[in-house]
Amino acid sequence: MAWLWSLLAAVHYGLVLLVILSVLRQRKEPMAMLAWILAATFLPVLGLLLYWLVGSSRVRRKVSRRRKRIARIVARIRDQTIDRATGMHVPTRDDLPEDLALIEHLTQRLMGVPATRGNRLRIYQKADATYYAIEEAIRAAERHIHLEYYIWQPDETGRHFRDLVIARARDGLECRVLMDAVGSWSVRRDFVTPMIDAGVRVAFFLPVNPLARRWHINARNHRKIAVIDSRVAFTGSQNIGDEYLGRRKRLSPWRDAHIRLEGPAVLFLQQTFAEDWYFSTREDLADERYCPAPESPGNSTVQIVATGPDQDVRVLEQVIFGAVSTAQKSIRVATPYFVPNPELLMALKHAAYRGVRVQIVLPTRHDAPVVLWAGRSFYDELIRSGVEICEYDHGVLHSKIITVDDRWCMLGSANMDIRSFRLNFEITALIYDSAATIELSESIDRDLGDARPITLPSVWRRRYHQQIIEGAARLCSPLL
Repeated sequence: MAWLWSLLAAVHYGLVLLVILSVLRQRKEPMAMLAWILAATFLPVLGLLLYWLVGSSRVRRKVSRRRKRIARIVARIRDQTIDRATGMHVPTRDDLPEDLALIEHLTQRLMGVPATRGNRLRIYQKADATYYAIEEAIRAAERHIHLEYYIWQPDETGRHFRDLVIARARDGLECRVLMDAVGSWSVRRDFVTPMIDAGVRVAFFLPVNPLARRWHINARNHRKIAVIDSRVAFTGSQNIGDEYLGRRKRLSPWRDAHIRLEGPAVLFLQQTFAEDWYFSTREDLADERYCPAPESPGNSTVQIVATGPDQDVRVLEQVIFGAVSTAQKSIRVATPYFVPNPELLMALKHAAYRGVRVQIVLPTRHDAPVVLWAGRSFYDELIRSGVEICEYDHGVLHSKIITVDDRWCMLGSANMDIRSFRLNFEITALIYDSAATIELSESIDRDLGDARPITLPSVWRRRYHQQIIEGAARLCSPLL
């Protein structure tokens, strides 16, 4: 039997060497690289399995030779969208104040997508109001309905929207539904079959199939998008399921933030859906039917930022870093997941040292406690720098909002953590509108008023085992 153990050991260390070479090629942060190397070396089998499942985060949708056709289709969709949505709709330097113009220019340099003016928007922060508005838009649809969600639960709420889409498909509308294969893991064939039978086109993003060439359990499509007739669109942080309506006691009440958009910005949400749909189905939606000339029903300037692990530049990190760095008076952050990278941590502390009022509100009722523990490990140094942190005990605060100086804001699906920055496909709206920003700021202020301030003495009084748990959770954060 000795020869067998020697063979297994040789195979194991051969695989460890391959992991180490893979880690060195990816050139992540040194601590993340070291963490993966140690995990692969000192956790036999488990470390290798973890790396195989979640270690390699990059999902290439553009650069592989085998996918040149995807690149051409994606480029055509983007060119068509920019051509239709811009023109008179793009703000000039004179249309935006200097600090906002800097953020808009930075984002355009990173994404190639400009802001557009002439949009009308409405903010929703209650699930029932959000669902009612989406349902109303679906019922009023005349041509097509495109829905993309990370989580679509096969519960009462999920069945309601499924049946609504089925009814509109039977009316002759083109209906497409894209769900993330991991987020919507509980969706089974018997839930989907009635949609397919009615003519709804259903797809799952990156199905988990180890036998397939193209799969990854860790890079998920976390976006929430609804586009109706390319005229009305919704995006934000709310998925489809009973828990968002408070029907699950452990996770209720549930708070989210969503926006309804009309105007040229809608086409960029349509573009994102079209790219994700083509990646999942190979159906090309680069057609004028899905990209009509936009109207200008409002006066809000909005920039849509679609980010993901297929990008060479970490766009979301850059934009948030720019937001924090350029703030002059105030930064308010509402997020359920807070695991800042070193650069963002430094930017938040630096803003507080500069005299900017930095306020962060986080929920204590959580569906992922390890993230809460990891976030708490940063409290000490943030509070010492002057950052105000509050924990919200009255439900699940699932909104993802950043407001800057009460003049512009960010709202979407992205959390302030490493997963959203580098692993997930996310969608964020940059809203250069003081009225909308103040509305969100006042909402965060109300949450801060109902939340429990975290002080340095309360951090120091944490029990020994709590400190160990928080430290261990923080140690795991580079592996996300």
